[in-house]
Amino acid sequence: SGMSKSYGCFGYPLSIFFIVVNEFCERFSYYGMRALLILYFRRFIGWDDNLSTAIYHTFVALCYLTPILGALIADSWLGKFKTIVSLSIVYTIGQAVTAVSSINDLTDYNKDGTPDNLSVHVALSMIGLALIALGTGGIKPCVSAFGGDQFEEGQEKQRNRFFSIFYLAINAGSLISTIVTPMLRVHECGIYSQKACYPLAFGVPAALMAVSLIVFVIGSGMYKKFQPQGNVMGKVVKCIGFALKNRFRHRSKQFPKREHWLDWAKEKYDERLISQIKMVTKVMFLYIPLPMFWALFDQQVGLLEVQPDQMQTVNAILIVVMVPIMDAVVYPLIAKCGFNFTSLKRMTVGMFLASMAFVMAAIVQLEIDKTLPVFPKQNEVQIKVLNIGNGAMNVSFPGTVVTVSQMSQVNGFMTFDVDKLTSINISSTGSPVIPVTYNFEQGHRHTLLVWAPNNYRVVKDGLNQKPEKGENGIRFINSLNESLNITMGDKVYVNVTSHNASEYQFFSLGTKNITISSTQQISQNCTKVLQSSNLEFGSAYTYVIGTQSTGCPELHMFEDISPNTVNMALQIPQYFLITCGEVVFSVTGLEFSYSQAPSNMKSVLQAGWLLTVAVGNIIVLIVAGAGQFSEQWAEYILFAALLLVVCVIFAIMARFYTYVNPAEIEAQFDDDEKKNLEKMNVYSTVTPVSQTQM
Repeated sequence: SGMSKSYGCFGYPLSIFFIVVNEFCERFSYYGMRALLILYFRRFIGWDDNLSTAIYHTFVALCYLTPILGALIADSWLGKFKTIVSLSIVYTIGQAVTAVSSINDLTDYNKDGTPDNLSVHVALSMIGLALIALGTGGIKPCVSAFGGDQFEEGQEKQRNRFFSIFYLAINAGSLISTIVTPMLRVHECGIYSQKACYPLAFGVPAALMAVSLIVFVIGSGMYKKFQPQGNVMGKVVKCIGFALKNRFRHRSKQFPKREHWLDWAKEKYDERLISQIKMVTKVMFLYIPLPMFWALFDQQVGLLEVQPDQMQTVNAILIVVMVPIMDAVVYPLIAKCGFNFTSLKRMTVGMFLASMAFVMAAIVQLEIDKTLPVFPKQNEVQIKVLNIGNGAMNVSFPGTVVTVSQMSQVNGFMTFDVDKLTSINISSTGSPVIPVTYNFEQGHRHTLLVWAPNNYRVVKDGLNQKPEKGENGIRFINSLNESLNITMGDKVYVNVTSHNASEYQFFSLGTKNITISSTQQISQNCTKVLQSSNLEFGSAYTYVIGTQSTGCPELHMFEDISPNTVNMALQIPQYFLITCGEVVFSVTGLEFSYSQAPSNMKSVLQAGWLLTVAVGNIIVLIVAGAGQFSEQWAEYILFAALLLVVCVIFAIMARFYTYVNPAEIEAQFDDDEKKNLEKMNVYSTVTPVSQTQM
């Protein structure tokens, strides 16, 4: 292979450069498209949250399952290079079809800006997504294995470094795309009507996928390409089947035992194949506990969303920073100390770090819990008085009287035992006392809306916990005399009637634009767009819509639940730990899977590694519906404990693993075969002579 030497660069084959750039573009393309999906399903196709999320998860799961298919095609039929090229074409077509499915002008016959035939768009997007799942999953195991193939024997160090750079490219691609793609969506475009520009936002990933394919093909002349050796997987399955059958037939005591259960295939299959299958089954056995790791690892990201979505970005940034540090600083230092930090030891340490991240998460959660509001217990009711009128009013509860001036609220919720809440009366100067008749629901918060002279309405809040995932609950109360429609950010509050409250809807952090429209037009001179307060994490507000002296609407903001006050700095350690765990575990897993695989099953083992991730994700989907802990920190401690268990099991299994060098073993077989052939040749030339002598 003088070829790869002539294209050397820092002791690396130059072809690697093309493979890494290809991976970067592909991940950018994939994550860019994925970031849009749920929004696209909800806003463009108009599915509800549950269906959108279900379809999205199905798609992601498919992307994790198709690697097996890609690996089989590569190792048994087309070879890695042709598989990557042909599936990339499928992938690019899928991206293009998805982009086309989001063009509203496609079926917008009456040109009103909404597609008239949604089923066309749904069908196209589903076909597009199916092709994408086949493409992205199919090439995944082949690209990493193909990269590993570019190195010579004795370049293990460079090869391991390659897997690090490869992992870096994956995260850099996803990082940049999650920042860039949402910016594209904000643009408006269209022939007949200006709409959010999904075709552009889906089109950019499609273009990048095409670039990725072109880059990969340009490097074609430099790659080391291995031809697949027939239907490997077919042989493997048959050989394993035969070994099991044969072992079962000879189960009685009289037959001598064999060293390994696969040795029972010797009667029918050659030693080389058997030794290759042993390598694969050894690794696969070691992978059994890993889905559990991935399931818990995914929980981590899911649960810690007391923070903004930005934390996803933080994770990717940390990976991009940590991979080179681990590679250039940490590992060499450990080696200098004379500790043999083998692949499996690294993976075990990675699991341990992830477990510690959960312990940190539990500590942070306990800190958060200290600042939580007090919600009513089962036999209690909480009431807050909010005056939305323009005169002061008195409200008397058992044992206390409160005075509320106009457009203000009593500070906080008052807690009452249900049995003791006998009577509530409201009054204002010059008007009779009115009793409040309402059947308060136990264990809930209520808001008592009052407005002069003696009107009231009780609203059940519906929020008896902190908003989830660090979002902020916002509801509107209409103090005007007509019904209103209110749009805030991307949510709509339909028909909020006079002197009534809407339900809460939930928003991520930042300020949002609010527009108010009513049946009786609000005068044109009023500012169309109002601003919400700057939302943080886990808060809830009531926005009362009143009128200014000019007759224009204005917002009065009241806090229902205060935002989380835990310092972000406290949250960094857990992210740092989980990221170090991921870097040590994932990168090592990729190179371990490659280095321990026989030459004809490199892609298959990469797919096996990806399959552990897939099964982990499926576990998450199944368990997600199951029980919830009342205490979040207890859940974290449980996860930490489970991870430690997995870590210990893996460590014990790893103790019994002996590393192999597939290339050496295969070279040994080659030598033996040569010798055998030579022997045969010697015999075949000798035999005739001996016969004549007879």
